[in-house]
Amino acid sequence: MLDIGVILPSVDVQRREGLDLAAAARHAEDAGLDSVWHGDHLAVGRDVLESTVALAAAATATRRITIGTSVFVPALRPLAWAAKQIASLTWISGGRLVLGVGSGGGPEQWAAAGVPYAERGPRTDAALGLLPDLLAGKAVTLPHVEGTPTVRLEPATEVPPIWVGNASAVALRRAARHGDGWFPSLIGPQEVAGGVRSLRELRPVGRLPLTVAVGATGTFGDSDDRPSREQMAQGISRAYGRPLDEVLDIPLAGPPAEVAEHLARYADAGAHHVVVGLAGGGWRGQCSALAEVRSLLS
Repeated sequence: MLDIGVILPSVDVQRREGLDLAAAARHAEDAGLDSVWHGDHLAVGRDVLESTVALAAAATATRRITIGTSVFVPALRPLAWAAKQIASLTWISGGRLVLGVGSGGGPEQWAAAGVPYAERGPRTDAALGLLPDLLAGKAVTLPHVEGTPTVRLEPATEVPPIWVGNASAVALRRAARHGDGWFPSLIGPQEVAGGVRSLRELRPVGRLPLTVAVGATGTFGDSDDRPSREQMAQGISRAYGRPLDEVLDIPLAGPPAEVAEHLARYADAGAHHVVVGLAGGGWRGQCSALAEVRSLLS
């Protein structure tokens, strides 16, 4: 069985459709989806909400559904503050958080945070290594801080599952070493299968198997304000500098049975969870259609 989650609506979609985050999260939960997600961006030239605040709204409006960061960038923040945000969200959600972690975003985002772009990798590795102890309430000596202070944060919480984002070789090594899951986005089933093989080789002996989750984009139903699969593929090609023919089959589109067949290929490749960002208008209706896809997969 493949679990299915959805990215919560952007600020633009909320305004256009009169849909707040609490209502969107309840709708996804009532429809039968497994998870709701929110990205983590600072200064990217468009309206965006802070991820943990947005997910707190989703958490307090729901009871069952998993909430997740897609993906949280701890290195943009002082590590103790990042841990406090994560612990607070874990507490508020009753332990329903999955922490997707990455080190992405353009140089302008890192400049806005006052963090040298060249330090994003080492700071991310340090965060992945130290966050479990910080969340568990253990005394931790903080790197990248003047005087290297030792801190203990309370209340202690359970450490949420940590899914390491991106499909790069560096991300695979991080996932194998620190992660409970691997969370690449916008890749095809063959790339997923290749990543799973690499993780089996990289994973230390004795570590539990990783969850494999895939970030996707798609549109469901017929409407003039929804892009075609080809248009979505063109956007991926431009944004990531990838050949169009390489990404044509990545976007999800079509009737639920066709989308379910498409996603079954990801399950066959080793994926356990797919997180879908909805393109175009009619977020509620598309979310319900995505839930129909989930029911077909189960």
